[in-house]
Amino acid sequence: MLSREQEAFRAEVREFCERVLAPAADEIDKQERFPKEILQEMGKRGYLGIPYDKKYGGAGRDTVCYALGVEEVSRVCGSTGLTMAAHTSLGAAPIYLFGNDEQKAKWLPRLASGQALGAFGLTEPGAGSDAGSTKTAAVLDGGEWVINGSKCFITTAEVAGMVIITAVTEKGIGTRGISSFLVEMGTPGFTIAKRENKMGVRGSITNELAFTDCRIPKGNLLGAPGQGFKQFMQILDGGRISIAAMAVGLGQAALDYAARHAKAQTVDGKPLAEEQGIQFLLADMATELEAARLLVYDAAQRKDAGIKFTKQSAMAKLYAGTVAMRATTQAMDIIGEVAGSRNLPLERYFRDVKLCEIGEGTSQVQKLVVFREILKEIP
Repeated sequence: MLSREQEAFRAEVREFCERVLAPAADEIDKQERFPKEILQEMGKRGYLGIPYDKKYGGAGRDTVCYALGVEEVSRVCGSTGLTMAAHTSLGAAPIYLFGNDEQKAKWLPRLASGQALGAFGLTEPGAGSDAGSTKTAAVLDGGEWVINGSKCFITTAEVAGMVIITAVTEKGIGTRGISSFLVEMGTPGFTIAKRENKMGVRGSITNELAFTDCRIPKGNLLGAPGQGFKQFMQILDGGRISIAAMAVGLGQAALDYAARHAKAQTVDGKPLAEEQGIQFLLADMATELEAARLLVYDAAQRKDAGIKFTKQSAMAKLYAGTVAMRATTQAMDIIGEVAGSRNLPLERYFRDVKLCEIGEGTSQVQKLVVFREILKEIP
């Protein structure tokens, strides 16, 4: 059950999305256009810093409101929903949770207001889902860290003001030798490489990063040395809530579109919605999406209450991604042969939602997380 404040916030974000974002969503996708002006307006409204303290320029709202915001934005535009989620959960969260006072004062007000966007460099070409196999290395040389290596599939990198990256600072001790660093854009030796040509979320920018003798100040270490792996595992727990919310938003958009079509389309003079097979499909879609939404709320509420939520966020992302993918597929079945037309938004939802089964840990990784948490709970 949502509170009045949470319901009011959802209504506020929905009104903004319908009025400002919806008219541009198709163009954002087809032209692969990064909606800078819309994101700036979202920043002014506090939508890019929803769960962060007001003293840092955030909106001071809870994680449930954040999930609601991502869901509503994604329901209209998956690309913008992903940018919002990656910026908030991956770009800003590491500084909010692990940064020192100087790092927070410098970056959080800019990130929360949308004056700068944040990115998170974790994935590497040879590591994939195995985040512990980081090869990028950082060596302390006097008062500077020297970084060499590369990252791939990094959301928002090209337009970000800074990126949080992981790098090995002590070899031979596995994940205990991984640390996190804050690297500002424009730092010599840091290059934004190619932009990915993606199937979906095409208005979200994704790049490769390259580091060649990139020197950053010693003070750009985030937290203590060797804590990087623990940090990004915690970050991913929270990030999965936002990707699950994104999936619910896209799935809901597909359901809404299919239901409107079924109500308006006639077959042999009767509304398509009178066909029992269509009724069953829509009922299943609605039920599964509502169950996914409740998993998202549960994980968010646990996070807000300071209760461990690793299993719940993994469950939410796993289930939401699965049922949203199924909902978009079933919606295309209901629409029929024109469903794949690029003149219809349903085709965009279908392409966008696949990311929710892959990003921030594949569905298979989520199953491993859930399994391991189950074992921990058994006495």
